[in-house]
Amino acid sequence: QVQVVESGGGSVQPGGSLRLSCAASGSGFSIYVVGWYRQAPGKQRELVATISSLGNTNYADSVKGRFTISRDNAKNRVYLQMNSLKPEDTAVYYCKVQTAWGQGTQVTVSS
Repeated sequence: QVQVVESGGGSVQPGGSLRLSCAASGSGFSIYVVGWYRQAPGKQRELVATISSLGNTNYADSVKGRFTISRDNAKNRVYLQMNSLKPEDTAVYYCKVQTAWGQGTQVTVSS
């Protein structure tokens, strides 16, 4: 089992950027697939991006070209760089490491 904590959320103007961090405790992090998910009010949680132990990445069509997921195994951390943010990106963003979920971090994009 791992413990997961997200950080880096906040409020930003449309077109702005944020970098989310996912910190995990415990052993085995380097072999786990890590995913970023998001959930807007009244909607189901959706997959945003994943990264494998080898660094292979996948993105939802809605964020492709704007978001970048990366990992630093030495620090047990995964990042989500979010650029060109749109109001529709507003959601609580969650990190999932193996089967463990974090508590989420709020991202709000508005003028």
